[in-house]
Amino acid sequence: MTDKSAAVDCSRVMWRSAFRCLGTNCVAGLRSMSQSSLSGKVAIVTGSTDGIGLAAAESLGKRGAHVVVSSRRQANVDRAVERLQSQNIQVTGTTCNVDKREDRENLVKLTVEKCGGVDILVSNAAVNPFFGNIMDSTEEIWDKVLSVNVKVFFLMTKLVMPHMQKRGGGNVVFVSSVAGYQPIRIIGPYSVSKTALLGLTRALAPELAQSNIRVNCVAPGLIKTNFSSALWQSEDFLDEFTKQLSIKRVGEPKEISEVIAFLCSDEASYITGETITVSGGMGCRL
Repeated sequence: MTDKSAAVDCSRVMWRSAFRCLGTNCVAGLRSMSQSSLSGKVAIVTGSTDGIGLAAAESLGKRGAHVVVSSRRQANVDRAVERLQSQNIQVTGTTCNVDKREDRENLVKLTVEKCGGVDILVSNAAVNPFFGNIMDSTEEIWDKVLSVNVKVFFLMTKLVMPHMQKRGGGNVVFVSSVAGYQPIRIIGPYSVSKTALLGLTRALAPELAQSNIRVNCVAPGLIKTNFSSALWQSEDFLDEFTKQLSIKRVGEPKEISEVIAFLCSDEASYITGETITVSGGMGCRL
């Protein structure tokens, strides 16, 4: 082997080693960025002591956000706070019935006082007080469902908007449902309320974009939570429902919360006014 060819071979080895190290460092760097992509952010998650809400708090907290969790019962709040703290997540917990104006205002006030501001709102708290044929539902049921599942989502957004503006922008994510696209017969009023959130997302996005606030929506399919247990624990319903799916199973809360965290990150900086369906391949369209 000539001196020249030996030098070329040596150079190739050096470059390969350099690229391998660079690749490793890049991957490690991306992982580090992913895990701290929300560092310094403050996130309010409503209805966040169980199911999708709690999973969302975990996903946001693991990316560095200080999460503020809430529900109507103090025992549930305490349990959620303990779980999140065990994962080294910065968390504040408080009771809040989102259908009460005073509770909503106190939730935002506490967040600002303890955390310095608000960057993220995940509006998740919802009710479903009715099962049956939609024509058997009452005015009281409609008032409750539309108040909590639609009006409160708007009012919470209105409350946090000035605080997001002070921070230079923010993110709002509404948790809707595939029932907003494909109404489920036995939960008609709930399905209609979730359709309304798709419209609210589109209506708010262009106006809040002027304040650098992005508004998006997630529409989960059938997810294994206590809230939806009446559906997925029914063998007849589950068998019929899964026929519509490409992925023939019930989803997990984390499969929704990771999408929520993505929408709140800079990786989604050019997305607003959109609804992402996370449904196992269920056909969804209006």
